[in-house]
Amino acid sequence: MQPSRDAGRLVEIMAVLRNPETGCAWDLEQTFETIVPYTIEESYEVADAVARGDMNNLKEELGDLLLQVVFQARIAEERNLFDFGGVVEAITAKMIRRHPHVFGAARDLTPDEVKALWEKIKRGEKSANGSLDPEESILAGIPLALPGLTRAVKLQTKASSVGFDWNNARLVIEKIREETDEIEAALDAGDAAAITGEIGDLLFSAANLARHVTADPEAAIRLSNAKFERRFRFIEEELARDGRAPGTAALEEMEELWKTAKAREQTQPKP
Repeated sequence: MQPSRDAGRLVEIMAVLRNPETGCAWDLEQTFETIVPYTIEESYEVADAVARGDMNNLKEELGDLLLQVVFQARIAEERNLFDFGGVVEAITAKMIRRHPHVFGAARDLTPDEVKALWEKIKRGEKSANGSLDPEESILAGIPLALPGLTRAVKLQTKASSVGFDWNNARLVIEKIREETDEIEAALDAGDAAAITGEIGDLLFSAANLARHVTADPEAAIRLSNAKFERRFRFIEEELARDGRAPGTAALEEMEELWKTAKAREQTQPKP
């Protein structure tokens, strides 16, 4: 087989890999369940490529993510459930249905009006397929498998839609201060379960603050992770100049190097 720009070729390749007689042993033993961790991993790698601004890598990672869709669709086809064409048809139908302001008569809507219309259409879809329970919580339907901070924001957004929300970010900051006080109280009491619970409340409040200032908490923590990694590597490099490793240096010395790394970053021009 030759490479192709046609998605159909990828579908054909997956069919060959899943051929019971001539396919790949690893691909053949996969199921819906075993593929899911790879799908999640590929999604994060797409996000990582975007965060790094590496467009060549982004192209590659988007291909890997597309492969996950084709893989799951192939397993479904083998079980006579649906195929890749059905996946494409379902999403194209949904996009047309959920954008009447583009493909239909509803025109000149503001972003807020578009969002409200989107939610109305989604609820209409649930009602039509019988999945909408009139007594169901407004918080229903948010996947448990989402990253914790992302799910927190989605829960908060749902609650906010019915008025359960603070009206400015500074009130959330007060809540964060309250949560840190409660963590200190739990530490003083030596209650491990309470400490864990209060840390969770702090993270939930931090996600809420991010939502109020329209920041993505997952993107924010990725930036902080990258910052920590960059500065710690500076510490390693500086110690290595003297033939030493971090484990042989005093904490005070490493903190000074950390401050140096931070100062260097602050004086560098912004991209």
